[in-house]
Amino acid sequence: MTRILHLDASARPGRAGIDVHGSHTRRLTDHFVSRWHAARPDDEVIYRDVGITPPTPVSHAWIEAAFAPEEAWQPWMVDTLAESDALIDELVAADILVLGVPLYNFSAPSGFKAWIDNVIRQGRTVVIDPGNPDAPFSPLLSDRPRVAVLISSRGGHGMEPGGPYAHMNHLEPSVRTALEFIGISDLRTVAVEHQEDGGELLAASVNAALQRTEAIADTLLQTFPAAALSAIPQYR
Repeated sequence: MTRILHLDASARPGRAGIDVHGSHTRRLTDHFVSRWHAARPDDEVIYRDVGITPPTPVSHAWIEAAFAPEEAWQPWMVDTLAESDALIDELVAADILVLGVPLYNFSAPSGFKAWIDNVIRQGRTVVIDPGNPDAPFSPLLSDRPRVAVLISSRGGHGMEPGGPYAHMNHLEPSVRTALEFIGISDLRTVAVEHQEDGGELLAASVNAALQRTEAIADTLLQTFPAAALSAIPQYR
């Protein structure tokens, strides 16, 4: 059985095309998961909404607890790291991450950044060894294949790698760096652009993003095979 971690980070609660002012990223993550379930209804999906219910930001107490040596461990640290532990457990259990993360002011929404800060943790997802200057970081999630599908949306356009405004897009590079740091190096990306333009330009971008989302889902259905695959409806 394949486990999917479905995470939405948009501040918009609805889905574009269904709800007024709905989120394009929420529409696309839902489209991916719905397509997957059409083929594999028994696979597990863990859902986390960090846009509406963001994780607690890292605090001084969190840092003290996360980096405390074993001999200095105190009972209060368990409660301090409980949310981080839950988020990490969901991440570790997942084979596929479906991350709906819109571009806000050149980078990720604060709720998603708080999620990243909670799941990158010494001893849980990475081992940091300053005594080994040649290889100070050992990712712990490289133990088996995992794939992340980053689905984003942006008001402008031309922000893809090699595009004229790629230098303004710090979302994909930062997510790639963070996930590779803990051992998830396979990142597939989808993006809706032209939100500020609207009209036919936006419609064409949405259509292309839906088709790319389907293509990634279909490829991963083959990468993570089940005993039998069901037919999947095509987007029209």
